[in-house]
Amino acid sequence: MNSSALKDYIQTNKQDFLDQLFTLLRQRSISTQNDGIEECAELLKGMMEELGIETKIIPTAGHPVVYGELIKDPEAFTLLIYGHYDVQPPEPYDAWESPPFEPQIRNGKIYARGVGDNKGQLMAQLFGVKSYLNTVGDLPINIKFVFEGEEEKGSTNLAAFVKEHKDLLQADLVYTSDGPSHNSSSPLVLLGVRGMLSIQFDSKGADRDNHSGNTGNIVPNPAWKLIELMHTMRDADGHVKIEGFYDSIRPFTAYEEQLLTKLPYDKKSLGEKIGYPDLSMDGPSYYQKMTGEPTFNIFGMESGYTGEGTKTIIPSTARLKMDIRLVVDQDPNDIFEKIQKHVQAYAPDVEVTYLGSMQPSRTRAELPIVQKVISAVENAYQTDPLIQPSMGGSLPDYVWTGILGLPSIIVPYANFDQHNHSPNENLDVDYFLNGINCTAHVIHTLGTAK
Repeated sequence: MNSSALKDYIQTNKQDFLDQLFTLLRQRSISTQNDGIEECAELLKGMMEELGIETKIIPTAGHPVVYGELIKDPEAFTLLIYGHYDVQPPEPYDAWESPPFEPQIRNGKIYARGVGDNKGQLMAQLFGVKSYLNTVGDLPINIKFVFEGEEEKGSTNLAAFVKEHKDLLQADLVYTSDGPSHNSSSPLVLLGVRGMLSIQFDSKGADRDNHSGNTGNIVPNPAWKLIELMHTMRDADGHVKIEGFYDSIRPFTAYEEQLLTKLPYDKKSLGEKIGYPDLSMDGPSYYQKMTGEPTFNIFGMESGYTGEGTKTIIPSTARLKMDIRLVVDQDPNDIFEKIQKHVQAYAPDVEVTYLGSMQPSRTRAELPIVQKVISAVENAYQTDPLIQPSMGGSLPDYVWTGILGLPSIIVPYANFDQHNHSPNENLDVDYFLNGINCTAHVIHTLGTAK
């Protein structure tokens, strides 16, 4: 493959690529609100068909999957590319410097809801295929595309879709571009994800709010009940005290541990990028905690009065919500049962509600096909990529590794500071173009896979 010709083609067609991306970004597709989903699926289908991809919209019990394929030879190596066309809600609107569904370029970055997560990365994959076809010629492999519309609401129906369409989705490797690149700006290869369990705790006191003086020490405060319950579940050092919580965790292999030691770490720079300049941990601790350990995070708590001034009450109810990130081989259902058992022992009148979950996933770094992709990324960026055994966040990667039994690799094409899920979500234009180039290199390298 002529790398120079490929780069020239991408630069020559840069504006056309941006124009098509902007068309997709203008289309709302908020899965949690069912806002624009059907329209976005149809728009994406049309764009794929214009590239010569045989495409169809396949319904699920929720939002549809846009499926496409380019089949060279049924016996040839088959790559399955995964992405999602749904986006997060844009609120709060007043925190955006420009309207979230009116993409703009400022200081070399595209600003719009969904540009980094995941429409920009999705389109980079499609344009990578187009660039390969128009500079090299026929594809050396088969490519299948699965773009879902529910990732931002937990990929609720993706597992059922994969189980139902196992024959259609037969492949040799799954390739995803999602999430941010490394904070050092180096290209990144991710080989797994943490899973997630979301739960809700509800506590009740009196039938109504009470005067905190007249009934203080008399009526129980449900907020304190939840706080005291949390203290029985986690100690001051962050260790989870629920019995059996850590039982099933799969440790890193020696090679994976070695990969972690090669990841760069600049405490000051990272602290500034995440908005926490007091970051104090060292590099090995940072990567171990982010990739190899579960979390036990409270993401919301409400009770009583939090408005301006005071309102001296004993609240009647309290609610707390958690997302617990899990690592291979923790099972969300097993962890939920253990939490229920713990609550029954320490606060049996607290109601525990399951809100959703996602299985963790990991592909072995030692696999030859993994090394193939690493070499392709190296050729695309002309530098050694960083290899991370797992990412800190969660994606439905388990549907590929667990249900289809395939190796799965994630190569993010977005900048670290993309602000995904936040106002002013952005994607650096150069990252977008580099993603197109990288996709073409991956296709070419996999053409030599056996």
